[in-house]
Amino acid sequence: MLSSEYPGNIIRPDYDRSKLRTRMVHIGFGAFHRAHQALCTDKLASAHQSDWGYCEVNLNSGELIQALKQQNYCYSVAEMADEQILLRVVGVITAALHGRSDGIDAVIDAMSQPDIAIVSMTVTEKAYCHEPSSGRLNLTHPAIAHDIAHPDAPDSLPGLIVAALRRRRERGLPPFSVMSCDNMPENGHVTRNVVIALAKQQDTDLADWIGENVTFPSTMVDRIVPAMTGETHAVLRDRLGCNDPVGVACEPFFQWVIEDNFVSGRPAWEKAGAELVSDVLPYEEMKLRMLNGSHSFLAYLGNLAGYQHISDCMADTHFRTAARKLMMAEQAPTLHTPDVDLAAYADSLIARYENRAIKHRTAQIANDGSQKLPQRWLDSIRWHLRNGSDFTLLALGVAGWMRYVSGVDERGEPIEINDPMRDRLAQIVAETSSNQSRVAGLLAVNAIFGEDLPTEGKFVARVNDFYQQLTTLGAKETVKQALSAA
Repeated sequence: MLSSEYPGNIIRPDYDRSKLRTRMVHIGFGAFHRAHQALCTDKLASAHQSDWGYCEVNLNSGELIQALKQQNYCYSVAEMADEQILLRVVGVITAALHGRSDGIDAVIDAMSQPDIAIVSMTVTEKAYCHEPSSGRLNLTHPAIAHDIAHPDAPDSLPGLIVAALRRRRERGLPPFSVMSCDNMPENGHVTRNVVIALAKQQDTDLADWIGENVTFPSTMVDRIVPAMTGETHAVLRDRLGCNDPVGVACEPFFQWVIEDNFVSGRPAWEKAGAELVSDVLPYEEMKLRMLNGSHSFLAYLGNLAGYQHISDCMADTHFRTAARKLMMAEQAPTLHTPDVDLAAYADSLIARYENRAIKHRTAQIANDGSQKLPQRWLDSIRWHLRNGSDFTLLALGVAGWMRYVSGVDERGEPIEINDPMRDRLAQIVAETSSNQSRVAGLLAVNAIFGEDLPTEGKFVARVNDFYQQLTTLGAKETVKQALSAA
């Protein structure tokens, strides 16, 4: 277990932790937050004696929160590139809560403390309880239906935020800013939409107050942070001289672009490597389409081909070439990112994917595809349909997702589907026997594909052709042939 004694080659908190103030609540104490926002805030404290501290919240799993408390709210981050490892202990956390064991009211109360200026979150797209194809709050979601009926005992993320803002308003406290750090285009706008939509269902006066007083800055976050494995835990243990169950490994690359729109102040994150801008959307779209879009392409097709990690996909010339071609030929033309060399960006992404020290599992990236496809691929496909341009590899990606959620890989082994729409997808698969009927059934899921794409004959034909090829030729050969056609 991590203690206050660290080997001399480890970067450690060199600021007075007793002077930290709990000024932020972060929901979702996962690996990405630990290696990204919290690390940036820790660097700011070290370099500039910032007093901004975090209260960390997990709503479901409590093991990490308990381990964090046992380690005096410290944990380690290993930045890994090939044989090089830079290890740092993060100490910027001041409190931690688990929604189930501490109680949801304790979480609401923590968010309602006078010093809290920012509530941020990394909870994945599905936690917003929205319809990915439209961005609107899904009023039929069971957690949202519960929160409409029980506003003071919320089950959902939007319900939790509304409950905390209600309590602050009742106590005469200033509002906080709500900052999403999840991979969604205009994530601040999505968060604002679902929060205000839910508030309107509960209390229209509260909804108006939120709309007039609360800000929802958008962000773009970028760092590859794979799920921890026994191997990476062992690397940390060897370097630290002890176990750190909260430790995390990541790549050296770091990017955080933040819309500078905070109602009650913020840390000076720009002094620790973040970029504060007036409009995040161009950066979000660039990252979502070029990085996340190619990641999903490699995840589904690579997993079907038997590649466990993204770096394994990079060792296959056809997969490597297809990933870069997807970025430059089919995603880059849809972007409006000023003063950015997209070819250089694509090359940097390929180099990052080749980092064999980062074991980023294709199966991990493949999770929650129903929530990811609209912003990573489908909006780009719509752009190509409007402009009459080629979307061969994007269509192959969609077919790869469909083949993946069919639940059996090319070796006949079951695929564990982790998706909030898993039951509906499994029902479609069970009820369709032919390739064409399966494609049609999956395209009919409006929450993913909307009402327009299933009527686009060119798109439907391309997906059908690729699905047939995947089932007869396999992923490796289909990718190879698609390159010559793209």
